[in-house]
Amino acid sequence: MRKISFVANEFYHIYNRGVDRRLIFSNKYDLERFFQNPNHYHFIITQLEERGIEKFMHRLGTGYTRYFNERHVRTGSLFQGRFKASHIDSNEYLLHASVYVNLNYKVHKLNRKKDLFLSSWNEYLDDNLSGICAKNIIREQFKTLEDYERFSKNTLVSILERKELLAELENEHLEAQHPSGRKRV
Repeated sequence: MRKISFVANEFYHIYNRGVDRRLIFSNKYDLERFFQNPNHYHFIITQLEERGIEKFMHRLGTGYTRYFNERHVRTGSLFQGRFKASHIDSNEYLLHASVYVNLNYKVHKLNRKKDLFLSSWNEYLDDNLSGICAKNIIREQFKTLEDYERFSKNTLVSILERKELLAELENEHLEAQHPSGRKRV
């Protein structure tokens, strides 16, 4: 049973990654077929009908897995369990989640020239680009596009700092759990 219940007209951050952290996109065509990063994805979705998110994610996940397995002559699971979801319960969280999702390739320090990824960031920055994003929900909250860009870049810095701090705390915790046995001199 999923810990979170989806409610109509609320926003949710939806994400998952490949089983064993495997790449789920092996080329640009695979990526364009699904949309996000090489071994995981992130969406911000709002539910419009009862069980709509669950139905959509089921069709997306099983359809893409079937496509990927046929294309790459493999069988079995592609994703690491069921998709995860976080309820976006405030406008501040929605704005920060939009940065995390739009700039996820920078959060994970993916190199645009080398790594496969597709980001909604360009769609947010260019009024002439259309896609799957309902970007006005976010963009209307800023006076100018430059204001959103500035907010996004500042938020990205905070996300990266928090990520680095969490990694340091985790390393300290691991060291405390498994001391090396070396004596201080």
